[in-house]
Amino acid sequence: MIVPLPPVQLPARLADLAAEYADGRREPAVPRDAATVVVLRPGADGEPEVYLLRRQTSMAFAGGMCVFPGGGVDPRDYDHTVAWAGPSPAEWAAQLGTTEDVARALVCAAVRETFEESGVLLAGTSADSVVADTTGDDWEADRVALESRELAMTDFLDRRGLVLRTDLLGIWSGWLTPVFEPKRYRTWFFVAQLPEGQVTRDVSSESSEVVWIGAAAAADAADAGELAMLPPTYLTCLEVGTHATPAEVIAASGGRTVAMFTPEVEPLGDGHALSMPDGLRPLVAARRA
Repeated sequence: MIVPLPPVQLPARLADLAAEYADGRREPAVPRDAATVVVLRPGADGEPEVYLLRRQTSMAFAGGMCVFPGGGVDPRDYDHTVAWAGPSPAEWAAQLGTTEDVARALVCAAVRETFEESGVLLAGTSADSVVADTTGDDWEADRVALESRELAMTDFLDRRGLVLRTDLLGIWSGWLTPVFEPKRYRTWFFVAQLPEGQVTRDVSSESSEVVWIGAAAAADAADAGELAMLPPTYLTCLEVGTHATPAEVIAASGGRTVAMFTPEVEPLGDGHALSMPDGLRPLVAARRA
C-alpha cells in the first residue's frame, strides 16, 4: 500500500479504513521490529549524500519505494556472544527505549542489513579499526550467505576475527507503521558515515536499482514526483538535508533518544492526511509555503 507524502490528502478509502481500526472494527497487524541505516557520505560541496535503494515492485511491503538499507530483526540477531565494540547494549537500550536484548538485536540487525543490502560493513579487527574493502569474491559469498540466512552474523564475525563497531552508528528516529497497513514494522532509524576505503555496491536482491543522492535533493525529487518514498524516508531525507555535512548529522545523533512515532489520520482541508512528528512540521510547512 502506497501512502502519500505529507501533507498530501489521503484517499477517502484509507481514511475510512483507518476509522475502522480506530473504533475497533478491525484488529491491526502485529508489528515486527526492524532497523534501517541512513548511510552517509559527503557530496561535491560537502553536503550529506544518502544511499537509497529502490525496492523491487514485486515486494509485499513498500514495493517500488526508495528506501534506506535495512530490514527485520532475525532471531539470531539476539545472540549474546556477538563480538561487540562501542557503547554497551545497556547504553543502546537507553537511547533506543528498549530492553538490552532488543537493543543488542537492533544494533546487530542494523549492521547486518547494511552489509547485506549495500556491501558496507561497520566492523573491524579491533575496537579502533574498520574493514577497508569488502569487494572481494569471498566477502560477496559471505554476504549472500548472510542474506539467505545460511550464515549467522555471529559466525560471520567470528570466522573473520571481527567485532561490530557499534560506535560507528548513531540513532536518529523511530517509526511504527500506521495501523491500517497489512504489514507493520516498528523501525529504528540509524545513521552512519561510509567508512573510509569502502564502497557501496548494487548487491541487494530486494532492490532494482541504487543511487547516491544529496539528502536535500532526494526530498526535492520526491516533491517533484521523481522518487517514490514513504513518509519516514522523505522526512528523514528532509531533516538530514538541513545539515551541512555528514559529520554534522552524526554529531546531531549523539544526544537523541527514540520516541516511537505512529502516523495517524488527521484532518486536512475537506479530507485527511497522515500526521507527522511536531518537530518536523515546520520543515514541511516551509517547503509548501
